[in-house]
Amino acid sequence: MTKPSFLTYDKPLLTCMVQADSPERIKELMSRSLPEGAEAFGMQFCKMKPEYRSKKTYKELFELAAPLPVYVTYYRKGANAGMSDDEIADGLIELAECGATLCDVMGDCFDKCEGELTMNEAAVKKQMGLIDELHKRGAEVLMSSHVFKFTPAERVLEIAREHERRGADICKIVTGASTMAEQIENMRIINLLRENLKIPFLFLANGECSIMRRVGSAMGNCMFLCVHEYDELATSTQPLLRDAAIIRKMFD
Repeated sequence: MTKPSFLTYDKPLLTCMVQADSPERIKELMSRSLPEGAEAFGMQFCKMKPEYRSKKTYKELFELAAPLPVYVTYYRKGANAGMSDDEIADGLIELAECGATLCDVMGDCFDKCEGELTMNEAAVKKQMGLIDELHKRGAEVLMSSHVFKFTPAERVLEIAREHERRGADICKIVTGASTMAEQIENMRIINLLRENLKIPFLFLANGECSIMRRVGSAMGNCMFLCVHEYDELATSTQPLLRDAAIIRKMFD
């Protein structure tokens, strides 16, 4: 059987985010999204209640998803609030050992800062060590920086190149757009990333003009982050899976 991957694709992967506080709800969302064309899953274990977290649970979920790849996050928020970044790193390593395909390493891991990209040399060295440990366990690595505000092209490219330099396989940057002018500039930026990066990327934007969530993957993003339905834990800015599938087909 071919090993699942987020790095070998001919179209942006329809990645359905199955965010839930219990494994049973994750299974339910997976079963509902498969008939609608889900090609990968995103599991944010920072939202799962601690009492459900175990290697047995992780392995069961990853095996259920097979042969589709699984993207995992283990952010500081949700049920992880109060955890140290070393504990966050240990959690990612455990997920990789259990079979996660793609692990999300925050760009400010080991040195929390605004914009989620530390330049502290000691923290960066630890990040590179973490990425190496995840790779040794067979996982691919995405590095993320959630800026959550409009960011000039030069700065976006700087962040992306740092992700690439630190050893990430995929770069993820989330900025913002509150005006049409900013939205148009974001479209230029995504083309800039496509021309300059050597690794796949995911460039998204929140705000009133958040069209990048829907069309970015038709312009260069390596995947759609979408949801099957909107519940209390779903990300409301992510498009519905069935809509993302239509958008991709239209651009094809």
